[in-house]
Amino acid sequence: MTRGFSIYLDALRFGAAFIVLLSHWAYPRFTDGVYLWIRELNLGSDAVVVFFVLSGLVVAYAADQRDKTAGRFAFARITRLLSVAFPALMLCYGLDRIGATLWPDAYAGWWYNPVGLGQTLWEGLSFTSQWGNDLIRIGTNGPYWSLSYEAAFYVLFGIALWTKGATRVVALTAGALLIGPRILILMPAWLMGVAAWHMIKSGTLPTRKQSTAAICLPPIAYGIALTLQVPDQLTALSAQVLGLEHTGSFGFSDEFLWNAVLGVLITVHLLGVSAVARDDVRNLPFIRWLAGGSFSLYLVHYPLLQFLSPAMGDFGRTALGYMVLLLTTFIACYLFAEVFERTLKMQRAGLKMAVAWVRQPRVA
Repeated sequence: MTRGFSIYLDALRFGAAFIVLLSHWAYPRFTDGVYLWIRELNLGSDAVVVFFVLSGLVVAYAADQRDKTAGRFAFARITRLLSVAFPALMLCYGLDRIGATLWPDAYAGWWYNPVGLGQTLWEGLSFTSQWGNDLIRIGTNGPYWSLSYEAAFYVLFGIALWTKGATRVVALTAGALLIGPRILILMPAWLMGVAAWHMIKSGTLPTRKQSTAAICLPPIAYGIALTLQVPDQLTALSAQVLGLEHTGSFGFSDEFLWNAVLGVLITVHLLGVSAVARDDVRNLPFIRWLAGGSFSLYLVHYPLLQFLSPAMGDFGRTALGYMVLLLTTFIACYLFAEVFERTLKMQRAGLKMAVAWVRQPRVA
């Protein structure tokens, strides 16, 4: 994990989060169809696959180099998710209730599922909104679905890593049945990230000559695939193979074949970058700063867009209004990150102190 490769991962992480923001901002109800081409390219869904591959790589690295025990791994993963997820849920719930009261027409659509506070907390904080047969949208926070997938991947990875023999088989089987097939068919992309880390660690990387092809060919292949509408063709093919009219019942996993292909392209690209990345590059603190708020950007932008758009009134339906909506949402997300995401170390330290205090023996 050289400095150069780490910076590149950070840049990719921020880029993927920003593309997801753009893909939602491009909805006609926010920008009147002016930027609909972004949605037609389906860039937002593809960016989530980038997140999955990156997550597999980074989590495997952390488990191997830092966590090293089941307890530390669980603590790191849970606190990472909850530090942003809990305040994001509360913000979403508050904005949704206020927005639906002030501008009911703006919230009258598939994009708003008015779940109660109890269900919001249960489905959100247990990260089970997509497990089994559930396809629950938490308020207007559409992107929250991927956290349900991430948590499932962490659970199965942790079981595989820190159990053995019959216990591992039983626990993995029970976990897979509980999580359900929809999430499992997207797990290959996450596991590609895990495999990428182990190849990097072992030095099984492209040579200098091969690395140029590994870096350049996947983006070219991606562009060609979009031009030839390969994602749509693979989705139709998967439905045909399964004997279905379409894969709509698969929820956010409806493009699982294309997502697997995309996962391969991303993994090859990352291995190429890793082969040439060096430690002697500049640290680029601005890239680090952007990446340090990318989780908040990803998780908070949608409820903000939904709330701010009607609040802007007629001005929001102008070309300048579109840009103001995008910039205001971006700034608000990074203000949120300053309070919650960037204070993760402090939150973890406080939690450890609280646990230590509770465990401290009391003198009678």
